[in-house]
Amino acid sequence: MAERTSLRDYQRELAERLRGGEGGRAISKLGVQVGHDNWLVDLADAGEVIPVPPVTPVPLTRPWFKGMTNVRGNLYSVVDFPAFLGGAPAPITDQSRLLLISERFRTGAALLIDRSLGLRNPAQLRQRPSGGAHKPWVKAEYTDEDGGGWKELDLSQLVRHPEFLGVAS
Repeated sequence: MAERTSLRDYQRELAERLRGGEGGRAISKLGVQVGHDNWLVDLADAGEVIPVPPVTPVPLTRPWFKGMTNVRGNLYSVVDFPAFLGGAPAPITDQSRLLLISERFRTGAALLIDRSLGLRNPAQLRQRPSGGAHKPWVKAEYTDEDGGGWKELDLSQLVRHPEFLGVAS
């Protein structure tokens, strides 16, 4: 009889297999839409991408802090990532997702994103100059074959940054 694997274990194993190709270098990144921008997230940094569960608001917090949610018995703080970046708050639709930040960062945080765009191959992207001052959590900027722009999110920088950690209003 085949052993049952949880979705979380399956996603972790898949990410490890994808990282194992090409001499251990990551061959895929997760593409997500945040407002009108496309972002790339390293699979090692992303815990899971799930539909948005009910979120309980927390008083006296910044407008981009949506609140807290329970995911399989674990509490996560939910940051409206488009609003955090200075854009309009993300409307919660059937396409909206929570990007749970990897447990290795020990943050218990999740980013509300507009939608998941699936895996992207970095070999099909051209790096471009960052166009001036940018936030420390923007690792690099790219252009795809269709001329579309992509920003690579450095979650390790984001979760340590005072702007991200300062949720109190």
